[in-house]
Amino acid sequence: MHPYIPHTNEEIRQMLQTIGVQQLDDLYKDVPLTAKDLKIPNGLDEFTVVSLLESLACENKVIEKSNIFMGAGIYAHYIPQVVKALASRPEFVTAYTPYQAEVSQGTLQALFEYQTMICELTGMEVANSSMYDGASALAEAVLMAYRINGKHEILISKAVHPEYIETTRTYASAQNLSFRQIPLDTSGKTDLGVLRESVDEETCAVVVQYPNFFGIVEDLKAIRENIKDVVLIVVAEPFSLSVLEPPATFGTDIVVGDGQPLGISMNYGGPTVGFLATLEKHVRKMPGRLIGETRDMEGNKGYVMILQTREQHIRREKATSNICTNHALMAVINAIFMSTMGPNGLREVAMRSYSNAHYLAGKLREKGFKLLFDGPFFNEFAVKFSKDYDSSWRQIFEEGVLGPLPLGWYFEEYKDCGLVCTTEVNTKQSMDLLVELLGRDVR
Repeated sequence: MHPYIPHTNEEIRQMLQTIGVQQLDDLYKDVPLTAKDLKIPNGLDEFTVVSLLESLACENKVIEKSNIFMGAGIYAHYIPQVVKALASRPEFVTAYTPYQAEVSQGTLQALFEYQTMICELTGMEVANSSMYDGASALAEAVLMAYRINGKHEILISKAVHPEYIETTRTYASAQNLSFRQIPLDTSGKTDLGVLRESVDEETCAVVVQYPNFFGIVEDLKAIRENIKDVVLIVVAEPFSLSVLEPPATFGTDIVVGDGQPLGISMNYGGPTVGFLATLEKHVRKMPGRLIGETRDMEGNKGYVMILQTREQHIRREKATSNICTNHALMAVINAIFMSTMGPNGLREVAMRSYSNAHYLAGKLREKGFKLLFDGPFFNEFAVKFSKDYDSSWRQIFEEGVLGPLPLGWYFEEYKDCGLVCTTEVNTKQSMDLLVELLGRDVR
């Protein structure tokens, strides 16, 4: 074991001379702000720092979980205490990917169980344990579709989360993939007529969301029938899959989504974890890593990474992506949460979320509000208001309610609309309060 020895002044001089600069500060000449400009105050003792941070924290506006009606990818759910207790064990809170299988059996088994449960939810044949979040999982799925058939045009529904679309476009820009957006019909579903006419010999994949960004449940059977043998990618919300038909039933090739609802707190939007599941015939085109179960020379069961398709492990030309994630802990949290809840628990949460959404929609209709779309919805739905909703949302926030997402943040044509979300944590009292506030502020 060699001690850490810093570079000598002479070594630093030689390195700077080799790259053509005079001093270390020259390396940062293109950075507008340097350490000398930060004006960092003098240090304080621990007691004073803690007191200062607590005083700053008291300035935050705390919203009760039951008063959260904003979803759109990040959802408020109750998380059993056992989830955090188990996931916080030092055996799971590791620094990096469990490369050394012989000392990582617990983590590897948890990830194996996670993959199994994702397959059970989606109905697909194989799942990995490597995705950053739902948006990047979709981006990886589009690149995977390109590897499957080599075609360049992606048809993507307008009802896919706008942030997912933007992320995917960024990922795919280097591959020269083109994107064509498919509009919606009056029900809020992807327009099948336009979709059918848009599919041609250059179509690589079709991307839809289930339920979609506006909460409407897409007709995956009809979509599959209208796109023939084109790769079908479905972005799915995991709780909904405990009550809806799984995407695999309708001939889906790749299912992706965000695992945040499955035991991960909202955390101001992250970190979360993405999931990606596909058919076994596509497994060699799948990004990331795959955990498998095996036997050692003595016949004992063990868990290993059986497939790692990034350039660190295989020849660069054979790599599927450079994804390199320590979101394994988030995947372990998903596994613990799903194991704790079980199929019946997941289904009960989904049904409570569904029931709350339909109760709230009914109350809003009684107040004279109209839904933006008339298609079937799960636990989210879009509502029309009589004026620009953004300012009203801010007024409602001051009342201690995180109101429906202003759709004008994403769509200019829907600036007078809000996307309402409910889960099992919303009470009748909180929903009635929201109806009262909306009736007062956006009539």
